[in-house]
Amino acid sequence: MDSVRDFPQTVDGRSGPAASGEWIDSRDPATGTVWARIPRSDAADVDAAVRAATAAQPAWWGQPALVRAAHLRSVAAAVDAHRDDLARIETRDNGRVLTETAGGDLPACVQMFHFFAGAADKIGGDTVQVGPASVNLTLREPHGVVGVVIPWNAPLSLMSAKVGAALAAGNTVVVKAAEQAACSVLHWATLLADAGLPPGVVNVVAGFGEEAGDALVRDRRVGRLTFTGSTDTARVIQARGADLIRPAHFELGGKSANLVFADADLDAAAVGVSTAAVFTGGAGQTCVAGSRILAHVDVVDELVERVRAVAADVVLGDPADSSTTMGPLVSAEQLERVRRYVDGAPAEGATRVFGGRCGGSAVFGVDSPWAGGYWVEPTLFRVTDQSAPICREEVFGPVAVVLPFTDDDEAVALANASTYGLAAGVWTTDLRRAHRMVRDLDAGSVWVNAYRRIHWALPFGGFGDSGFGKDSGWESVLENTRIKTAWIDLS
Repeated sequence: MDSVRDFPQTVDGRSGPAASGEWIDSRDPATGTVWARIPRSDAADVDAAVRAATAAQPAWWGQPALVRAAHLRSVAAAVDAHRDDLARIETRDNGRVLTETAGGDLPACVQMFHFFAGAADKIGGDTVQVGPASVNLTLREPHGVVGVVIPWNAPLSLMSAKVGAALAAGNTVVVKAAEQAACSVLHWATLLADAGLPPGVVNVVAGFGEEAGDALVRDRRVGRLTFTGSTDTARVIQARGADLIRPAHFELGGKSANLVFADADLDAAAVGVSTAAVFTGGAGQTCVAGSRILAHVDVVDELVERVRAVAADVVLGDPADSSTTMGPLVSAEQLERVRRYVDGAPAEGATRVFGGRCGGSAVFGVDSPWAGGYWVEPTLFRVTDQSAPICREEVFGPVAVVLPFTDDDEAVALANASTYGLAAGVWTTDLRRAHRMVRDLDAGSVWVNAYRRIHWALPFGGFGDSGFGKDSGWESVLENTRIKTAWIDLS
């Protein structure tokens, strides 16, 4: 049996346990067994981290932007040098298959830090000609300390997007990693000193949300807060910090729709709406999961059969094995959440097409090494309307529903009949229809004949219950600054 590995927090350039000395067990979701421990950071650790970030920020902002850029490139080089180790840690910790963490997430993390390094010396203001007797201009300044709260489904890539943008703009950061899967980000933080990053510029703590997370959210020294996670948690954060007037960014959940029209390439659409959208290496645990499949009535039956065939080829097993294409859910709690939706769907009018087995022993058998893991097989239901909770609420698992539509207007109406507005997919060969859908769908990202395509140079974020503000892209850099107006009288 493997020995249990400890992952320390990093505060003011020093790595170690929480001030209390307490630890939290981290379980391998594929087996359900403890494989690591993370610090049970609390208010004392957050206070020390914010104090360190506050002290480090003036010098970080005061140096030339090209020096900050050089530091960000050093961080990119450190990630690149340790990418295999970081990917394996993340896969072991949250169950996302290694082909996605090593093949997609870690290369993206490297490029994100290079992208933000390139942005650091391009942040500037404007001059405005008000009249001959004055010079009028704007300046962009950092917020100071940025609090970064990240989830467990893709910790390294989400952290890189938020931290890279904040540092490029001259802020320092305190990162609160999710207790369900904090190991990869905690390990990343231990690499920063050797990369030459000044102490206090980046601080990473773990711990429970009601302890460390709440302390960070309520700290008045934090000038901006950026959070990725569930809409319900965002509401708690807003309530807990209601007496603080400061900018915030929320990248939240979704109930995204894939619209498949009668003229679509059904083979491509079947892959796009299933393995690309929701039956993924992360087992559908992504905010942009395309968990609503809307198909034209003329092709819905054929599409369902093609999706069934694609799902039958999904391979569940060791997340570190290159032949595995879908991993487990992150925790026992998440497994029970998904199980409730799957078990309750038939009583709410949904008809199961395939899948539905939940739990390692149900999926693999009681004698399997994965019997104690948090597994759910790809699952599809057919529905006649969107009244059931499984159609309206974010399941966050490999579970989708399919619903027919008759024309373009009904397709848009069904897609937009959600409180969420994060993403949408459109499958059609009609260019005019594609442009109309991009215009009419109420979503922050719309993919045409593709799904779940995200790039560090493009802004990402949603509308409505999916939040506000952007990760990645130039927009995310600007959101990490505040604008000051100057009026210089010449008379």
